[in-house]
Amino acid sequence: MSHYAPGLEGVIAGQTAICTVGREGNDLLYRGYSIIDLCGKNVPWEEVAFMLIWNRRATPAEADQFRRAIVSHRDIPDALKRALESLPATTKPMDVLRTGWSFLGNLFPEESTDEDGIVSRIVASGPTIIAWWYNHHRGRKTRLDYPHADQGGYFLHALNGKMPTDDERKLMNTSMILYSEHAFNASTFTARVVTSTLSDTWSALVAAVGALKGPLHGGANEEAMRLILQFGTPDDAERGVMEMLTRKEKIMGFGHRAYKVRDPRSDLIKHWALKLAEANRDLPHMAIAQRIDAVMAREKKMFPNTDFYHAPAYHMMDIPIPLFTPIFAFARTAGWLAHIREQRAENRLIRPTEEYTGPEKREW
Repeated sequence: MSHYAPGLEGVIAGQTAICTVGREGNDLLYRGYSIIDLCGKNVPWEEVAFMLIWNRRATPAEADQFRRAIVSHRDIPDALKRALESLPATTKPMDVLRTGWSFLGNLFPEESTDEDGIVSRIVASGPTIIAWWYNHHRGRKTRLDYPHADQGGYFLHALNGKMPTDDERKLMNTSMILYSEHAFNASTFTARVVTSTLSDTWSALVAAVGALKGPLHGGANEEAMRLILQFGTPDDAERGVMEMLTRKEKIMGFGHRAYKVRDPRSDLIKHWALKLAEANRDLPHMAIAQRIDAVMAREKKMFPNTDFYHAPAYHMMDIPIPLFTPIFAFARTAGWLAHIREQRAENRLIRPTEEYTGPEKREW
């Protein structure tokens, strides 16, 4: 018998061979590979993306070719640069990204572009779209001459014009691995719904960006940083969070529907955030974050999700808060593209039933 489940919680809406989330309470596997293993061995995000999208590990030649394709597509067409410059400085960055990818979809339509080209162009272009728009409105030049293939380091260089440190590159690589994929989350499911109608990759991508923009999905890392910045000391943070809990306010960055024990991504990004804080002597923000973490564990038995410690990590690298969620999107292109391909392989139009709650038949 069918039953209504708010938010589709507990409803099996499809099958996937891409990712498992929380099957043992706190595990996350990408096509069978644990994120703990991938991050611990500092596997390049580009190779993780290739594995997710194409369902196999890249050979050395394939990995090199994929990296070169990404680098070659980092510079975006002049027409798109002009379009980005025409967007107001007050535009929300996720709207900029949505517009940029939609624009590229008109320049490189799926029916006239090979799949490899679309994949590498989508993966490569996100950081440039955001950096170009952001820097234009601040009278700065966007650096496109980054000498390495890693996308995380490239974004830092394009945005701020300075070479990232090794620790910053490793942190960004870890961050992008952790954000790459998460099964049937809201944005991925949105991409699969659009794909199921036999629409094109660009349309599915743009729809996914729209879903990721919401603060209950990708925007949580931004809200977590705004929370941390409210407090001057750990003691201030404890008092403030206790008051928020008394008022029954939601504390962003804690808990996750998919995990019952702990979000395995949290400790991995926390490790790099602490390392960067020690190197930069930016300890207050991490101390405040850790106190909030402790209060939530003590009072609510809630654990931080991956967004919480991502926030101070990004902040320490001089990334503006409104640009946090676009980084999530840069990484999640791997998962979105993998799910788009999987949906197409055994497609059926996604069209759930509904439970009607309106009035019965009546006369006009």
